[in-house]
Amino acid sequence: MRWIYLSPHLDDASLSAGGWIYDQTRADNPVEIWTFMCGYPPAKNLSPFAQYLHYQWGMASARDVINGRRLEDKNSASILGAKVRHFNFLDCIYRQDKTGDWLYFDIYSDPLPQEADLPAKIAETISARLKPDDKLICQLGIGKHVDHVTIRRAAELLGRPLHYVADIPYLFSFPEHLKPETAGMKKKVERVSRAGLKSWKEAILAYESQMSSLFKSPRAMRIQINQYLSEFNGLRFWTKKG
Repeated sequence: MRWIYLSPHLDDASLSAGGWIYDQTRADNPVEIWTFMCGYPPAKNLSPFAQYLHYQWGMASARDVINGRRLEDKNSASILGAKVRHFNFLDCIYRQDKTGDWLYFDIYSDPLPQEADLPAKIAETISARLKPDDKLICQLGIGKHVDHVTIRRAAELLGRPLHYVADIPYLFSFPEHLKPETAGMKKKVERVSRAGLKSWKEAILAYESQMSSLFKSPRAMRIQINQYLSEFNGLRFWTKKG
């Protein structure tokens, strides 16, 4: 039996559940992180929004960004003891409609009608690689990042039981989203060991290019992760009732 974390981007699973992933792998549970929005966009055709983010991340070309972030992801997963699988769907900052117009200039956006078929395509990709006993963990979509919402929709098309985890760090900025996104669900808290907590923070720090976008500082990240875990005496997961 594998535990499969369905991660929109090259950092989301480690950010949201790194401590529990570490404890799972140390208990000899196979864990894989499947990241979907990490494909390579056209090299010389980027929106101003994508160019701005590349500048923030300190990487020049799209290939540098994807290669660099995939390497960070492998390093982070190695700290946690998990395997990674990278898929080739494009991040929302790179996606265009059929006429070549850029679809998104803000990551906090509802999925557009032009992409109505995208969740089904992702669900088909997931389904083709699943085994009957696999357990799936999906993010709730807190923060309304369009890619997080899309992956949740794809996961729910599979017709399989899902475990949900809160999106970190978006939960810290949008705590009001948690209640509506978990309405009618059953909550379970999993304890995280001291070693798991330590490794969780180390795994987040492995995403060097993303730190300035995610947290005010490494110290702030450590404080927020510590507080989040201590507030509930563990890491919360949710499942749908019935």
